[in-house]
This record gives sequence, C-alpha cells and structure tokens, in this order.
Amino acid sequence: MPEFHPCSDDAGQPVILLAPSTPTPLACWEDPKAIARVVPDGPLPAQLYGLALVPCYSGEVAPNGEPCEAANATQAQAPHHGGGFLSHALKTPPLTLSPGKRAAAGAVVVEPDSRVWVIHPSNAFGGYRATFPKGKQESGQSLEQTAIKETFEEAGLLIALTRWLIDVPRSSTVCRYFLARRLGGSPADMGWESQAVSLVPIARLGEVLHHPNDQPLLEALRHV
Repeated sequence: MPEFHPCSDDAGQPVILLAPSTPTPLACWEDPKAIARVVPDGPLPAQLYGLALVPCYSGEVAPNGEPCEAANATQAQAPHHGGGFLSHALKTPPLTLSPGKRAAAGAVVVEPDSRVWVIHPSNAFGGYRATFPKGKQESGQSLEQTAIKETFEEAGLLIALTRWLIDVPRSSTVCRYFLARRLGGSPADMGWESQAVSLVPIARLGEVLHHPNDQPLLEALRHV
C-alpha cells in the first residue's frame, strides 16, 4: 500500500511512497552480520556502538556532547536538512571532469563492526533501489561539504570524513566518494529523498547495491 513520507519535498509537496520499504527487527542492529533497515520515523535502538541514535538539529547538542554547529573540530555546523556545512579539507587528488559533467560527492560511512550505511531512494529514483548518499556540488560549496550535507539530508547522519575513497564517472557527473565515520544523528530522520536507510556488512553489499554506477565502489571497498 502506498504511504506518505513524513517529510515534504523541496517544493513543500507531499511525497507518496509507492512501494514502502520494510524495516528489520531491532535485533538486526546489534548483529554485525545482519542487514538492519529503518524507515522514516521508525524505531531504532537507543544507541549503536556508544553513540546515541537521535536526531541532531541546529542549536542542539550532538551525541558526543558538542553543539551540533561544532560537533567536531574538522566538521562543523549541522543544521537540519539543508543548511550550511563547514568541513576540514582532506588531502585529495584533483577531480577530473569530462566535458558536460558536473562535480558531485558522497560518503561511505563505516561503523566499528565494518558495516556501512546505505540509503534507499524514494520510489527507486534514478533506478537505484539502494545506493550511498551523494549529490551534486552546489556553488560555493566544497566537495567535502557536499558529502557531509548530502549524508545528513539523505541518511540523517552527522559524519566526519576520514579520507578520499574513489572518483566515479556517472551519466551526468563525476562523483567523489569519501570514507567517513558517524558522529551522531539518526537514520530514522532521513529526508524525503530516502524511503529507508540500511546498515549493511561490506561482504553483503552485493545483495543490495545493483546499479552499475555503484560497482566501482564495491571493488574499492574490498581494499579498505
């Protein structure tokens, strides 16, 4: 049965999920070999690996005890869904753009148990049943800032980037992916572009990532 996403789209219009995702039992979150999945505003454990799973809004305190605007010395400012982000610049190679392609960035957020966070785009947008959070670079925004912002908007997670992973040419962009760690936030607080967020063992990513654009990431993660 179709359902309404709890968040409206960027134009303030309701988002109808034609085939809503199914959450997994709460026990899956504690099993490093299991795929765990949450839907918008769905139930979660109180914490995961010592970090509380709670939404983080501008002006509030992040799970690490720091204000959300300065949750980490290298990543600052995490207002709710769509505000400005600041980022520490990492050592990265130059991004090579083909003619007609824009720059984009995303993040692979890794937990201590080696599972990674994956989003399920609403209504399989772009042909993706699952993928990593990412988006096009906006004017005045670095690629690091883009990756942090998109991860917060699409997965509800406040993150710190740790290093460059891979650059992947796509149909209209070249997307730079970073490895990252979670600082706070809640995947149940995902924005309207996602209808579910999953935590997936790296060895099982092939079960959920089927789009050809994500295959270079699977290969890169085998060497992490």
